[in-house]
Amino acid sequence: MKIPKEVKTGLLAIFAILLLIYGYSFLKGSDLFSKERTFFVSYKNVAGLAVSAPVTINGYAIGQVKNIDFENKKGSLLVTFKINKDFDFSKNSIVRIYSTSVIGGNALAIIPNIDKNNIAKSGDTLKGEIEKGMLESLSNSIKPLEDKIYKTLSGLDTLLYNFNSVLNDGTKNNLKDAIGSLNKTMKSFEGVSSGLNSLLIENKSKLDSTFSYLKTTTNNLASFSDSLAQVDIKAMATNLESTLESFDAVMKKIEQGEGSIGKLVNDEKLYDNLDAASKELEELLRDLKENPKRYLHISVFGKKAKEYKVTETEKK
Repeated sequence: MKIPKEVKTGLLAIFAILLLIYGYSFLKGSDLFSKERTFFVSYKNVAGLAVSAPVTINGYAIGQVKNIDFENKKGSLLVTFKINKDFDFSKNSIVRIYSTSVIGGNALAIIPNIDKNNIAKSGDTLKGEIEKGMLESLSNSIKPLEDKIYKTLSGLDTLLYNFNSVLNDGTKNNLKDAIGSLNKTMKSFEGVSSGLNSLLIENKSKLDSTFSYLKTTTNNLASFSDSLAQVDIKAMATNLESTLESFDAVMKKIEQGEGSIGKLVNDEKLYDNLDAASKELEELLRDLKENPKRYLHISVFGKKAKEYKVTETEKK
């Protein structure tokens, strides 16, 4: 028997719808094929408990919160949660709201009471409570923040009041004048900047040449530094030290009167004799220049040179 195309299309559409419903339920955290049990619990205050919060027994997650809604006109809240684990507990068990961490939020914890004669069934309403000190700690943690916000707002109000007091008519006029002066200064600065740009454009070639010379000088300095680095400074210092020691020894010998220079420096008689001889040599040269005939006798054509006679003036 051949199945019509319409039937095939209908079956395929039904399968797709079922698959969509299952996927949506799976993403919400529930499984259509699991044996879930639904329970209810009433609170006057849920302390920030949210839908999808975990439900635990002894710290082990066995379900999650499905819905939170008002129970009556007095403001009581009815929390609906489901359990997907096969664990039996009695109707006298307590469902407690507790804080998982500072950031993690709140969750439900079932404090089980084991009584085989009074097992809780799906649809039962259990007794609820809030962890002791939870609301107080939440209030205490919010109060310092409230105080800080109040102080901040008070300070801001004082600051605005002082600002309005300072910003009177005279201050406003001064501020306008200051802004006007600042505008003039900016315009002057723009003129100076324009002039500087023109100057740079006109002297661009000179600046390029200067930078080229500077680059050459830098390269020469680098070469000189490389050459200087290759010099054996230690050997040079050793040679200089040796030379200074030798010079010091020579100076000591001169001070002690050793050698010609030492005798010349330390012997005053020798210095006086040299001074006298220098003076006599100076007088001799002066006399030779003034009376060359006294010392030079030139004979022309073999004649005998005349004998030099001392004049009366020279005798005197």
